[in-house]
Amino acid sequence: MVSSAHEAMHHIFRDEPGLFARVLPKAGIPFPEPTAVQLLDTDLTEIRPLARRVDTLFRVDTAENGGFLLAVEAQGKPDPDKPNSWTYYLAHLYAKYQLPPILLVVCRDKATASWAAEPVRVGLPVHTSMAVFPLVLGPGNVPAITDPDEATEDLALAVFSALAHAKDQGLPVILDALAAAVANTGGETAQRWAEFTEVGLGDTPARALWRQLMATYTPRFPGYGTLIEETLIKGEAEGRAKGEAKGRAEGRAEDILRVLDRRGIEVSEAVRERVTSCTDLEVLGNWLDRSLVASKAEELFESE
Repeated sequence: MVSSAHEAMHHIFRDEPGLFARVLPKAGIPFPEPTAVQLLDTDLTEIRPLARRVDTLFRVDTAENGGFLLAVEAQGKPDPDKPNSWTYYLAHLYAKYQLPPILLVVCRDKATASWAAEPVRVGLPVHTSMAVFPLVLGPGNVPAITDPDEATEDLALAVFSALAHAKDQGLPVILDALAAAVANTGGETAQRWAEFTEVGLGDTPARALWRQLMATYTPRFPGYGTLIEETLIKGEAEGRAKGEAKGRAEGRAEDILRVLDRRGIEVSEAVRERVTSCTDLEVLGNWLDRSLVASKAEELFESE
């Protein structure tokens, strides 16, 4: 089961889509400035029953380099199966969207970050057929924000800095600066980032320290802590689930039409409209099964 701390490491980019473009240069990784960022469906499952899901996926448009895809993966520890999944993700995304895919792995400890940065090479010792070079953000290259004024200027970046350094000995100084920045900012936005930080720190001594720091500012945030599970985990999880369900429905509809096209089955505008407007995943699943054997597109709907 995915932990709250794991979710926070990549979910912060969903809450603040432009964050990656601000933190990568600070980590010494040159990156084009985006002009638009669009959250995409994270379900990369093929027609075959093989489930694969990236943590967070964006389409990013830039003025100079055109569009590209950014897949964000939160990694808590080395996993020998992950390089295979990452290779699949990038190949599948490139084939599906015809856009250059970039893999960004976010880590909370230096050992995992070092492991994740290793290139993935597919092929023979004498010839590499495919290579994956992940971008990695972790405590080794994400700057520790210890100045309250700097933290106030970009709360999202300051929160990510705290999460990236959650296992470092210098974390108390980072949290102290972040707590001061939250107090300086005030309002619902500051409270939301304060609660996000608590969830992102996970079940660690750092969470207890954060609660102690925030206790000083409780008068500024009535009810602080009471909305953590309800608002951040439950509320946003429900909203994310609805958004992902819509994305999966659109992806499944696209698969149905692609199967019919590959099989040379003519699709009328009425059929296309009915498929693309459907949001019921169970119904779309039935239509997908029928698309594999139907002799004409209208047979998708025969039993309905």
